[in-house]
Amino acid sequence: MYSGFSAALDAIVAILFPAVMGWLVLNGVDDLLLNLFWLRLRFRPKEATPEIGGKPEKTLAIFVPLWQEHEVVRQMVTHNVTAIRYSNYHLFIGGYPNDTETLDEIRAMEDQFQHVHLSLVPHDGPTSKADCLNWAFQTMMLHEEQHGTRFDGIVTHDAEDMVHPDSLQWISHYLTDYDMVQVPVLALPTPLREFVHGVYIDEFSEFQTRDLQVREALGGFLPGSGVGTGFSRRALEALAVTAENRIFEPSCLTEDYENGFRLRALGCRSTFLPVRMANGIPMATREYFPRTWKAAVKQRTRWVTGIAWQGWERHGWQGGWKQWWWHWRDRKGLVGNPIGVICNFLFAYGLVWPDRTLVLPGAEWLPFTIFMAVFQATVRVGIVQRFYGWRMALAAPLRIPVANWINASAGVRATMRYAKACWKKEPLVWLKTQHQYPNRFALEAHRPTLPEILVKSGYLTEEALTGKPEGRRLQDWLVESGRLSESDLYEALSLQLCMPISLASPETVSRDIARSLPAHVVREHRVVPVRVEQGHLVVAGPEAPPETLPAMLQPYTKLRVKFELVPRSTFDQIVQSHL
Repeated sequence: MYSGFSAALDAIVAILFPAVMGWLVLNGVDDLLLNLFWLRLRFRPKEATPEIGGKPEKTLAIFVPLWQEHEVVRQMVTHNVTAIRYSNYHLFIGGYPNDTETLDEIRAMEDQFQHVHLSLVPHDGPTSKADCLNWAFQTMMLHEEQHGTRFDGIVTHDAEDMVHPDSLQWISHYLTDYDMVQVPVLALPTPLREFVHGVYIDEFSEFQTRDLQVREALGGFLPGSGVGTGFSRRALEALAVTAENRIFEPSCLTEDYENGFRLRALGCRSTFLPVRMANGIPMATREYFPRTWKAAVKQRTRWVTGIAWQGWERHGWQGGWKQWWWHWRDRKGLVGNPIGVICNFLFAYGLVWPDRTLVLPGAEWLPFTIFMAVFQATVRVGIVQRFYGWRMALAAPLRIPVANWINASAGVRATMRYAKACWKKEPLVWLKTQHQYPNRFALEAHRPTLPEILVKSGYLTEEALTGKPEGRRLQDWLVESGRLSESDLYEALSLQLCMPISLASPETVSRDIARSLPAHVVREHRVVPVRVEQGHLVVAGPEAPPETLPAMLQPYTKLRVKFELVPRSTFDQIVQSHL
């Protein structure tokens, strides 16, 4: 039986090997050309970094399309509003009537910040990101009519984005000469054990550092990344005129890619901003991408459907010879990703049966393909090291098989989904991916200081912050000296720490809830339970807690723990009244 199985396996390998080897040679030459062009760019004299400070700010609108993002939108808005070093912008946040939880969060942000606006889609969702973005554009134009203003451009972002503090300045600067400006997008670092998220770290580092730069240099159309993408007003009007006022194509699942092609066809200029490092931090939009297998496949299914299948359907191989290579590279994954899985199988076969002597056509190309695999992995390691260090970089080759399986699964699902939609003549709708916003510890590098918040938000002048005695904590001194009220202090701390302020008081907190944690735990951790909502025990405290607080409280409650800030005087009153 063993020999029969072995013979059958040999037969399968003999059939697969020539086709796989042919693809690997073709793909290897393709990647080799890309890497050679990129290396040539790297050795060119570098252009001087432009001076952007001190120039007039263009009026920008940030569009954020949402569907079931109530868990992250408040933190996203709060952090970015306080971190962005730019004043002349407004946020238009799109939501659907049948997503009431997200709408409630948007309206709360609208009440808190004057430049945050709800854009209500007039029909139930989900439809597509493009449809939601189009209604944000309509809301922006209504805002212009009502306030007698005009926006010079828009920037698209998602609910999980951590906007770089200087990115709007760069977009404003380059929109003078370009119609689309793409800020780099990079994944936030995660532990080595998170191989799925590590795939995003590898691929985005490579794509943003190498592929887009070569693409722009060789005259290829520049696809938007969907986030950190700036459009000039003249580009928006050109898109509207050619598509019945549809800035973003509602039927397209990857509106960012689609707009890159459309703008190129209209003769508009686009540019990609190379990744610049400042104090060891890249100037890029950062975010957590899906961190589980299921979520990653789901997101990439949308990408493959929109970029490969819909792009092929809508544009074929248009654009002339300068675009053909990029059409090929955008779509080759439909074949290449499944073949990558087959390569894993063949590699395992070679390890298990190293002494077998099959005569395989195309075996003479094996040294070339091995060289290209090593070369490509080495390039990836070097690119990842720049942003994430050597430990993350050296693990990149180990994540390649994981990437192959994820991409192959997404390719198969995308093909089936696209074929089903074509067969039934049904529209493709927004595939919701669960998002996670960075916690406050991951935001440290971009967080403004408390004095910056106080001055920027108009609580105090810079002069009022002077004179603090040495050894005194700033917030204590400001309140005790009468320069700042306790309520204003906690509003500022809420903005700085991206934490909600609790409205709890001794009258609104029941004694049973307050005593749901032991008294010694309340005193030790300086938090008191104030309510139970939606399966969470909400605790409030006067100081920002450690990241480990939920884990430390979990032995005392079956509910998940959420934290809110509460003024110190209110905290003391609740504790004295109920404990």
